[in-house]
Amino acid sequence: MTNRVHKIDLPTESALHARCRTGDFLDCYSVASNIPPRQASDIITDFPSWARFLLVIRGIVTAPFGLDNDGPEADDKAGIFPIESETAQEVIAGFNDKHLNFRVSVLSKDGRVSLATWVSPHNWGGKLYLTAILPFHILIARNALRRVSRAG
Repeated sequence: MTNRVHKIDLPTESALHARCRTGDFLDCYSVASNIPPRQASDIITDFPSWARFLLVIRGIVTAPFGLDNDGPEADDKAGIFPIESETAQEVIAGFNDKHLNFRVSVLSKDGRVSLATWVSPHNWGGKLYLTAILPFHILIARNALRRVSRAG
């Protein structure tokens, strides 16, 4: 199995489709893997040290603006992200913050795991934040899926 990550359209069966509106951000990457979505979510949110460092920097930069750095309290989480829904095929996690709403989908189907990110900015701060983190988001997402592929 190759660990080559591909950018794809959001799979038609993803529950994220119900959230998408004009002006929202949506991306999706996919890799060959038979791992179930919950196990893949755990791998994805177990960030490597360089990504954890970027999150520390993010926390320092965004602290004055009151942005949430740990995610809200929840009984069930993938990393810091509260699980919103879970089926045998897809886990959706994320939360609403004052500058934007976001969800990630981890979908496992037909020997592929897909990681999609949906973001709906509320204001100029959300749009600015999304623009600033986008290059890092892409690196982290692609790295996460390579780790999923290596795990099985």
